[in-house]
Amino acid sequence: MNKNENFSREGYLHENYHFFHLKDTAGQERDFHFHEFDKIVLLLSGHVDYIVESQSYDLKPWTVLLVKHHAIHKAIIDKKEPYERVIIYMDRKYFDRIMPQARLTDCFELSDKSGRQLLMPDEEQKDILRTLIASYERAEKDTGFGAQAMRDTIIVQMLIIIGRMSAASDSGSEQRYDPKIQEALSYINENLKSPLSVEMLADHVYLSKYHFMRLFKSQTGNTVHAYVRQKRLLCAARLIREGMPVNHAAAESGFSDYSAFHRAFKESFGVSPGQVKK
Repeated sequence: MNKNENFSREGYLHENYHFFHLKDTAGQERDFHFHEFDKIVLLLSGHVDYIVESQSYDLKPWTVLLVKHHAIHKAIIDKKEPYERVIIYMDRKYFDRIMPQARLTDCFELSDKSGRQLLMPDEEQKDILRTLIASYERAEKDTGFGAQAMRDTIIVQMLIIIGRMSAASDSGSEQRYDPKIQEALSYINENLKSPLSVEMLADHVYLSKYHFMRLFKSQTGNTVHAYVRQKRLLCAARLIREGMPVNHAAAESGFSDYSAFHRAFKESFGVSPGQVKK
């Protein structure tokens, strides 16, 4: 479970979960991306701004960030400080299946609805998380009887602590975003099938075209065109997985040119729309 190359860049997870403990001075910044799985980021040291969809979060040591599957995100790393973090990729279906009554993954839905993706543990919770991280890393080296079950139970305990943090969180979560850009993002999400030009979106939020473009890029880190395209691709992928014919999914997601859709889909996901359907 230590080989990062087991994960494809298209955002697919081939295990029930994957635990990383990383430390470096330069950081490994990636451009905006998304995953098919949920992601937990626990900052141990350093200074990182994480942009998730329309919101920017200032991570401080021991803050926990919840990134729901399909959320477009990016880390902006202050490379002057050592960057240490624990990251857990997780297949929600696995945890919902093994312990359905525990509702271990509800924290992602709760944080998504409330806009409180950034959680701050209290001192007792920090101590528990420290202990669990150390226990998991010892268990990673264990090859004896029940070793995998031991690792699973430690991850479950982490999810319980994070779930309690999420349930107890209040509006003090640190987030900053411009109301105009939030309004534009909401409009994009609700109108993917409709034309979404820069001019139309700027008019919708009563900004000049060029001011809107600059503000959108500074807030989201992405151009309007790239953001809209990525959202449409995510929508199309979901519709295809749900059984909709590929050409209908493309049209429902706002793609009028099927050839352009096919190229963009394969470029983004690494597989063709037909392969996703199969």
